[in-house]
Amino acid sequence: MEKVKLKYKIASLLIALLVRTWRIKISGNLPKSNAIVVFWHGKMLPGWYIFRKHNPIGVVSPSKDGEILSYLLSLWNYRLLRGSSNQNSKQLLEEITAEAKNNLIVMTPDGPKGPIYKMKAGALVAAQRANVPIILCGIQSDCSKLFIKSWDRFLLPFPFAKVIINLSAPIFISPALNREEVSMKIEELEMELN
Repeated sequence: MEKVKLKYKIASLLIALLVRTWRIKISGNLPKSNAIVVFWHGKMLPGWYIFRKHNPIGVVSPSKDGEILSYLLSLWNYRLLRGSSNQNSKQLLEEITAEAKNNLIVMTPDGPKGPIYKMKAGALVAAQRANVPIILCGIQSDCSKLFIKSWDRFLLPFPFAKVIINLSAPIFISPALNREEVSMKIEELEMELN
């Protein structure tokens, strides 16, 4: 078990060194708090990195991959909520909703196992209940390795790559929306993030 933890720590430190070499250009305004930021699972590394100075809370799955990410995010000053749409989803939704009222929540809406680029309802429902905006975070890189065999087609920008991050304006979800309208809104946000 200690060897596994050491591997996670080493991997986290190497990633933390890599991201410092990226040339990141941000279009849009970084929210400071009281918002839920979402980006796709496969493009998460730059997304997690840019919010590290805003006292963020990250939503991370309890999986083995989530353990590696947890080590990395702890280096970047994240507090964590552990859970997923597959495990303790109701409790996790309640925690996200409560924390979003006073904090910046950062999460991947297609994680932890996909399907790829398909937004699940959690982020939108939590934003609606907490009366905070969702911020869509699109991420691109000019020079990167795409892991085609991973379910999320994981994108790892190379050292010194140019990374472009596009942040949407705050999107508020009306509490008056019914279930069908919420589903339509999810599809709309999914298309915009794609």
